[in-house]
Amino acid sequence: MKIKLDITDRKILELLQTNSNITNAQLAQEIGLSPAPTLERVKKLETAGVIRSYHAVVDAASVGLGVSTFVMVTLKGHNKENIAKFMQAISQIKEIVECHHVTGQADFILKIVAADIPSYQQLMLDKVTNIEVVDNMQSMVILSTLKDTKMIPIPEL
Repeated sequence: MKIKLDITDRKILELLQTNSNITNAQLAQEIGLSPAPTLERVKKLETAGVIRSYHAVVDAASVGLGVSTFVMVTLKGHNKENIAKFMQAISQIKEIVECHHVTGQADFILKIVAADIPSYQQLMLDKVTNIEVVDNMQSMVILSTLKDTKMIPIPEL
């Protein structure tokens, strides 16, 4: 559901996307309101589902996850039952950090993180290829990342 955002809501969203640790007092100062109405606006955005959660962005390589891949997955049949089975199976694999249902040659695109290529290979052999509804997969190892942001542009009024 689309919610109508005014210029203050958009500024709040931009600031929180840049730094979700900002205090309410700092946020209020930045947008030019007092703390109480600022907190009320943030709560409204959270309740409406515009703000879904707050996260720390962790550098994968610094915690030993040196390999990231995209995997295009085609199912044996593109029907509700197979999609549900696939989604249930991949939701149990913690190394799959993103899953997108897409159009085109593949049915899904996964983003997978692993310590190294042997770990990635083992994960694929032990878990992903064993999902009964998977027909075909094509892996692409990410060599470098030029842009990786969770910030979305907030549309103008």
